[in-house]
Amino acid sequence: MSRALEGIRVVDLSHVLAAPTCSMFLADLGAEVIHIEPFHGDDSREFGPFIGEPGKDRSGYFISLNRNKKSMALDLKSEKGKEILRELIKVSDVVIENFRPTTMRKLGFDWEDMQKINPRIIYASICGFGHDALPEYTERPAYDMVAQAYSGIMSITGPEGGPPCRVGSSVGDIFAGHQAVIGILAALYKRVETGRGQHHDGSMVDGLFCVLENAVARYTINGEIAGPLGGAHPSITPFQGFKTKDDSWIIAAIGTDGLWAKYCKVIGREDLLDDPKYKTNPLRTKHKHELIPILDVEMAKKTTKEWEDIFEKAGLPYSPINNMKEICEDPHIAHRKMLVEIDQPKIGKMEIAGSPIRLSETPGEVYAPAPLLGEHSEAVLKEVLGYSEEKVKSLLEEGIIKGPDL
Repeated sequence: MSRALEGIRVVDLSHVLAAPTCSMFLADLGAEVIHIEPFHGDDSREFGPFIGEPGKDRSGYFISLNRNKKSMALDLKSEKGKEILRELIKVSDVVIENFRPTTMRKLGFDWEDMQKINPRIIYASICGFGHDALPEYTERPAYDMVAQAYSGIMSITGPEGGPPCRVGSSVGDIFAGHQAVIGILAALYKRVETGRGQHHDGSMVDGLFCVLENAVARYTINGEIAGPLGGAHPSITPFQGFKTKDDSWIIAAIGTDGLWAKYCKVIGREDLLDDPKYKTNPLRTKHKHELIPILDVEMAKKTTKEWEDIFEKAGLPYSPINNMKEICEDPHIAHRKMLVEIDQPKIGKMEIAGSPIRLSETPGEVYAPAPLLGEHSEAVLKEVLGYSEEKVKSLLEEGIIKGPDL
């Protein structure tokens, strides 16, 4: 069976993380993704960890984000390079980039330009504050840390009473990439009806602000300014991590009064059910600073494995807090094929994260390794644009395109 997005061609002008995340998921679903790179390569080719000696084609960071894609090394500073890009846009469905808003305009490829080249093109841009931003924000650089700080998510992350903390993964980039996929798929669906493309104006700050859930509602409803709570939930108690006898941690997610009754029974503290301060979840949350120390004592009496067995038998929601070794070696992760083996050029066998898109008939999958820099430069010109062997050779000699360093 063909893949879900087979027949969709994506011109991917992205670099590092936000937009490459977007194009990666489109590629997982079968879209032909042509990653246009400068001659020095996507910046992430220089990021570790490296497989063997550091080098452009040995970056584990780049490999993990660019499976299933093609690489074309193209000089976009030259007029001939720009003309090749225009030709690709004419025969493509989607363009993705994550530069500052003025970069594409200076190159001659902003939304208005692209509509003239191909009215059916869907253009997905991702930057810190969006293309439609206040004037003082249009050129403001924004890495993930900047977006996390500006959006407010850092103010509610970290230990209770402690300083603001960055979320451990680059969620500003990653959420924006996921949201761009949604926008692109919606625009592709609507294009069937209208015949016209659209511009997805993605913002890392928007992407994080929209996932703050009840922190926003608590402020807009009653003016409460949320702060960090460590591993606890702001409005459900107990709903957090507990340190156990073997100095590891387990999450107890006691989300209802019924679960609270079961929990009190298995920890041997049914007396807490008779305490009026803990009768309901709002009351438990109100008196959490009295309740949690009591529970800390009880949870420290058994190991994490012992609590896992007890909670499993009682039907209580729980999870050990896994480290990277534990989750990468976890049998369920293996069963779900979330760690997959690829045969990477110049490297050989290695493992990367799999695709989480689990459609019943056309799931996302890792079917090709990440490309070498410029690996598909010649093939794209010949197969997509119909260039002759002589013309391709001339472009190589002129330095308009670059092939792989084999």
